[in-house]
Order: sequence, then C-alpha cells, then structure tokens
Amino acid sequence: MTMFNVVGPQAELPENWSQMTREEKREYRLNNYLSTEGINFISPEAEKNYKIRAQRMVDVYNITEPDRVPVNLPLGNLPLSMAGLNMHTAMYEPEKAIEACKKFNEQYSEELEVYAISMGMPGRALELLDYKLYYWPGRGLPEDATSWQFIEGEYMTADEYDALILDPTDFWLRTYMPRIFGTLEPFRMFQPFTNITENVHVGQFAVFSTPQWQDTLQKFIEVGKEYQKSRGITTEYAMLRAASGFPGAMGTFCKAPFDIIGDSLRGTAGIMKDMYRYPDKLLKALDVIADVYISNILNSPMMPRLTMVTYPLHKGADGWMSQKQFDTFYWPSMKKVMDAFIEEGLIQSLFAEGSYNTRLEAVNVFPKGTVHWYFDQTDMSRAKEILGKNCSIQGNVPISMVVTGSPAEVKEYSIKLIEGCGKGGGYVLSAGTIAENPKLENLRAMLEAVKEYGYYKK
Repeated sequence: MTMFNVVGPQAELPENWSQMTREEKREYRLNNYLSTEGINFISPEAEKNYKIRAQRMVDVYNITEPDRVPVNLPLGNLPLSMAGLNMHTAMYEPEKAIEACKKFNEQYSEELEVYAISMGMPGRALELLDYKLYYWPGRGLPEDATSWQFIEGEYMTADEYDALILDPTDFWLRTYMPRIFGTLEPFRMFQPFTNITENVHVGQFAVFSTPQWQDTLQKFIEVGKEYQKSRGITTEYAMLRAASGFPGAMGTFCKAPFDIIGDSLRGTAGIMKDMYRYPDKLLKALDVIADVYISNILNSPMMPRLTMVTYPLHKGADGWMSQKQFDTFYWPSMKKVMDAFIEEGLIQSLFAEGSYNTRLEAVNVFPKGTVHWYFDQTDMSRAKEILGKNCSIQGNVPISMVVTGSPAEVKEYSIKLIEGCGKGGGYVLSAGTIAENPKLENLRAMLEAVKEYGYYKK
C-alpha cells in the first residue's frame, strides 16, 4: 500500500488558506495530486497514463464513476524473489533491491499497470540504534525470513499514565525512547526539558561528557550516514515512478490513539485491562495522544503538499472489544484526529485490518469524499451498502487466494467484487493486505477482471 510520491510541485498553501472552506482545501490538495508540474516524463505515453491514472483515483475519492475501476495489485516481495533476493538483502543492500525492482518494472510495469518500489527499512541503522520493537531478517529472524515481526511488550507501565498525560514529550524522550532504542539509554540522564531555570538548561550539556553519551552521539552520526546512503539510492529511484506514468498520493501515516497506546506502549493485554482498571486515565491519555498527533502533522513542513493521511487500524476490529468499548475508548479519539485533518482538506485513508463488519454503521459519520476505507476481511457488499454513498472503498481479495489459489479463482472473486462494489464509482479492486510471494499469474487475473468488467459506460 504505497502512499508516498517524492516528486511534483513544491506547493505552498494559499495566503487565504485560513479563510478557505474544508471543501476548497480538499479541492486544492486534489488539484496538486493531479498536477504534472515538475515531472520529467520519460515519454508522452507516460504522461498520458499518469493523467489517466491520477484522474481515475480522484474520481474514486469523489465517489464518482471513473473511466474504469482502478486496481491496486499486491506485489509484496515478488520483485525481490523473482530476482533471487530476500528481505535481508533489501534492508542491508538497498541498491540490489532497487535493481530488482527496476528489472521487474522493465518487464511488467506496463503489462500489469503497477510500479514496484523497494520498501525495506535500513537494517544497519536499526542495529546501530538497538531497536527493540521489531525482529527483522538477520536480527531475531532468519536471514531468509520474508518480513519483519513486531515484538509485543509492556513498554509503559500502568503507573506511568500520569507522566504521559502531564508532559508527553518529556515522557517520550526520557522514559519511552530509552526503552525501545538501546542506544538512547543515556537520554535518562537528562533533566526534564520543560524546566525553565536557565542554569538547568546549560547544565544539560554536561551529560555529553560521559562515555555513554559520547558513544551514543557517535552512533547517531553512523545512523545518519546509513540513512543518507539509503535515501540517496531510494529517492532517486522513487522519482522514476511518476516519470514513468504512475502517480502516488503524497501522504503521511498516523495511528488511532488507542492503537498507539495499545500497540507500542501498554501492549494488548495491558490496555485491555486498563479499560476496566484505569478507564479515566486511559481516556485522558487518549485525548493527549490525539492532540499530539494532530499538532505533529498539521505543523509538518510537508503539510502544503499532503493529499492524505493513512492509518493502519488494529485493535478496533471485530472481536477485539465490545461495541460499547469501541464507542467509548477507540472511536472518539480516532474521530477527533480525523476531523482535524478533514478540516484541512486531507483525505483519510483507513486500512481496517481484520474485519469491520460490526463497526460499519458507527463509523459512517464523515462528509462525502473525505474518507477512503481499505478493507481486509470486511463484507464488501455490506460496506458498499452502508458506506458507499459517502466513502470510497477498496480491498477484500483474500491474500491467501492470491498466494495459493488459481488464476480462475482470483478472477472470479475479483469479478464479483467489481459487480458488487463498482456501481456508482468509489471502488478500487485490491487484495485485503500485502502479499508475500504472490503468484504472477494471479496478479494478471486481477487485472484481467478489471479490463473485462471494470469499464463504466458513459
């Protein structure tokens, strides 16, 4: 699920931005998405295809019928595996991963209407930071592992809610970050940065005289060099995406406040108990986290160029909590974040992992064209019926079918989705999530279904 585009006009918000309506701001951002200014296309055909594909997605977001149902094929690690590479190589030798993607695109991008990009995190930088939230190939997992693995844990104790609520930045810097990055352990030596006595500010720098801090600072330099090397390789390549005729919405990522606390602070078991043991503190913390993330994104230097905000939704899915708990703990802070971004004209793209069949009525509360739902296992016909007038939707082709099924099965399933969800527009055919080693012939089958059944009669 690619949401980033590193090319395009260096947009600045209009001087009258604060006087513009929500709808005018949204139109401004979508026009930026459609713009080809600053893109050096490799051919006239690439420019033509770019405009068609970009307009197709804008039509989807506007809940109108495009020329054809768009398709988002789940390439996953296929370009790597076809080149005989694994995820470890992508993370530690990004230049090889880029070459694998280039070869794949040279052979298949036009045929499949998809552009492969490398998504590997910089493994050496993560090692230098001693990152503790994930295992990855070569670090906790075998080098031939096909992905990375989140490490569930209690990285914030229940008695630390007050510290988080009082000063989230201080909690992040001096308590949480040293727990998830071993190299940041010396951050504990700092006094609170919110102390306002001048001699305390000056005295902070004394910690840099310690061997621990000097080692940390040296590792920061090495980490910076690793990111510089990785970004230099990947950014240059990523610019070819638009130039080759494949637009990508300029976006940023966010998470539901409940997922932020439940995923990487309290852990699943911790936050589920907190709903019963510390409900008031949990609600206060959720509100604080919501405000922090709203501020972070709205004050980002990339804000003028953003088109959408993407959220991977975890613990609000069916079966994780009751509807009353969802309505009390999960949804209000999530909606607060979304409302703030909607007011700034940003499309909200929600990746609903698992199923959201019991949540559809509760989440259908946003203005038309402001929310895009990417469903994993949700009943798409029901999603179309409940959300389809106001929200665009995509997803639901079972990833197990894409990996192990036959082309006939994939095509038949795709056709049913197109027929059930395509009417009136606002639908993108895609798999329910990212694939590991999908069959090439099954990707072809998804595209064939769109080409044969996905065109709208004008």
